[in-house]
Amino acid sequence: MKLLLISNSTNAGEEYLRYPLPAIGDFLRGVREIVFVPYAAVSFSYAAYERKVQARFDELGIRVRSVHRAENPARLVREAEAICVGGGNTFALTKKMQEQGLMQVILRKIKAGTPYVGWSAGSNVCCPTLCTTNDMPIVQPESFRTIGAVKFQINPHYLDANPEGHAGETREQRISEYIEANPRRWVAGLREGCMLRYENGRLELIGKRSMRMFRKGVDPFEVQPGDDLSFLL
Repeated sequence: MKLLLISNSTNAGEEYLRYPLPAIGDFLRGVREIVFVPYAAVSFSYAAYERKVQARFDELGIRVRSVHRAENPARLVREAEAICVGGGNTFALTKKMQEQGLMQVILRKIKAGTPYVGWSAGSNVCCPTLCTTNDMPIVQPESFRTIGAVKFQINPHYLDANPEGHAGETREQRISEYIEANPRRWVAGLREGCMLRYENGRLELIGKRSMRMFRKGVDPFEVQPGDDLSFLL
């Protein structure tokens, strides 16, 4: 499998996809065309999303083909040289992917060695379920099950801070609720500006920040870029 799972598309004050673009380019070296899944877009059109991603991927010399234009989206994915799934609302993304049968098709492609890049919601759906997303359930998918290419859950945009004056639950408390209900599952709190790369049987944290790990019965702990992450595989 070849996976690049990115926490967020854009760092504050930067252009769209600017910080992860070098890593994406390295990961997709030799790829001339990607099949793009834009279904996490809600407040803007799929076509606008495709144009936005194409504008950045032009710098890599890679053509973007969006599944929303295909008469048979699953077939387009089956023929893909590489697959990209963008961020947005994870529930909207999951619902549309399930309706079009893309979860199973993408999993088969990943297992066959097709490179997969996802950011934010696109990282979430590579996990067994969408249950560690930060998004509101604005639509109802068939189930919470997603691609399941990895065995652990990701919480993208992971935040430690609790805003001053806010009396609600922290992100860590919400994840603690998840692992209480799902005691066999690891959750990776992937901070912004970071990504996970899986290739040649090795999982690697890329970025300048640590990742916070959660599992029932284990005190939350930090892993650093370069640390052994084989316990997640």
